[in-house]
Formats: sequence, structure tokens, C-alpha cells
Amino acid sequence: MAEVLQQLVNGISLGSIYALIALGYTMVYGVLKLINFAHGDVYMVGAFAGFFAATAFGWGFLPALCFAMLVAALFGLVIERVAYRPLRNAPRIAALITAIGVSLLLENLGILILRPDPRAFPELIRLETYQVGPLIVNNRQLVIIATSVVLMMLLQFIVTRTRMGKAMRAVAEDTEASRLMGINVDRVIAFTFVLGSALAAAAGVLVGIYYTRIDPLMGFMPGLKAFVAAVLGGIGLIPGAMLGGLAIGVAEVLVVAFISSSWKDAVAFAILIMILLLKPTGILGKTAEEKA
Repeated sequence: MAEVLQQLVNGISLGSIYALIALGYTMVYGVLKLINFAHGDVYMVGAFAGFFAATAFGWGFLPALCFAMLVAALFGLVIERVAYRPLRNAPRIAALITAIGVSLLLENLGILILRPDPRAFPELIRLETYQVGPLIVNNRQLVIIATSVVLMMLLQFIVTRTRMGKAMRAVAEDTEASRLMGINVDRVIAFTFVLGSALAAAAGVLVGIYYTRIDPLMGFMPGLKAFVAAVLGGIGLIPGAMLGGLAIGVAEVLVVAFISSSWKDAVAFAILIMILLLKPTGILGKTAEEKA
């Protein structure tokens, strides 16, 4: 029992990171009905921005985190403006192919500019271990969970309590009606990309702190797992992305601990197949007719 509880703590730490990435997928899909497969590579950009903030400028955790979120937010803004906005009225398959193209572009630019060799992430938080009864928890896990919770609460506040958040919900409900009501739809969509990219960057810095290793291809698999998390919770639903991220993280850690590490990546896609077969709308999703 103690071993299960220990792995649950590890899974929640990992799941918090997946949840932050999944939020970007679900917000963009909610307002634009687009799966932004370049999102995982924006997470990689954020990790490297935090790396250079710490190594070149000597900044600590919070300044490096804020810098990474700012850089990734600018990347998200540029990607939306250059790659997606011109295809706003094109068939969805065109935007999907473009998303894959942007992902490959960012990965290969990363290899070309940053070199393919892994980098050791600086020790922004000195490792300390605490024992609480049978559980062993380290301060990096606590920072990851606390940072993720704060960012998720901030996001929830923005979406539910601010004017831009209300505009995001209106655009997600009906784009044309929102435009007729005077909402600047382009600005709302751009803000959604900015917000999602900033959260992905935060996840990138947290991964660097936890695993102490980053590389230009680090965004591929976590990006896919975060997409699975968004689908599991209910694509387009912010609480669903949070729930799905935690579920994927816990499932992955439990599989590694009690079955085999070779199933580490496969478990997410097994869950994806099961959810598509049993409840395609996700855990919190509801069936609705799509507008013509």
C-alpha cells in the first residue's frame, strides 16, 4: 500500500506537467477546432528559454520561469499569425497538415541551432527529500505540483472572471455570433495561443528541473501524451485537460512501477484507443451536434 501511495505522488507530479501542456491543446481546440500539433515543440522552446535564462543570465527559478513563459508566448503568437491565421477559412485538413509542418520545422531548427546533444538543466532548486510516514517526497515534486496548481487556478480565473476569458468562451460557443456582437475574434484566438504556449513553457521548465535533461526533440512524446490527456478529459474542456493530464501521469508511473518500463509510452495510446471506443467525448465531455 505504501508503494502504491508513493507512486501516486510521483504520478501526480508527472501528471501536473502533462496537464499544463494539455491545457494548450484543449483551449486552441475549444476556440478554433484545431489540433495544434506544434504545441509540444513550443514546450521544448520554453524549456530551452528557461535553460538559457539560468545559464546565460544566472537567474533563479521564478525569473527563468517567467522568461520562458514570455518567450514561448511570443512563439505561440507568431505561429498563430503566420501559420494558422491565413488558413482560418481553409479545410481543416490543411490546418492540420500545417500544424505537423510547424512541429517538424521547430524540431529541425532546434537540432540545427541548439545541436542535437542533450543539455544538463541547471540546478535551479537544490534537491531536498522529506519523509512523511511511509512516503518520501522531494521539494522538486512539491514545487512542480504547487506551480501547476497556481497556474491552473490563474487560468481558471482568466477564463471565468475576465473580459477576455468571457470572449474566449463566446468564441468557443459560436464564432460568427461573437463577431456580430463586436468581439475581435482574431485577438481572442491569438490570446488563446499566447496563453496555451505560456503554460507549455512552464511545463518545459518544470520538466528540466525534475529530469535535469533537455533536448530539441523532447517535445514530441510529451506533446502526444498531453494530446491524449486532453482527449481523455474531454477535448475543449479546461477541467477535462487537468483531469486527463493527472490520469495519464498516474497511469504511466504505475505501469512503470508495477508492470514494465517498456510500456511507459504505450499506456497513453492504449488509453486513447479505449476512450475513443468507449466514450469518444472524454470523461467530462458531452455529446453535441456539430454546427454545419
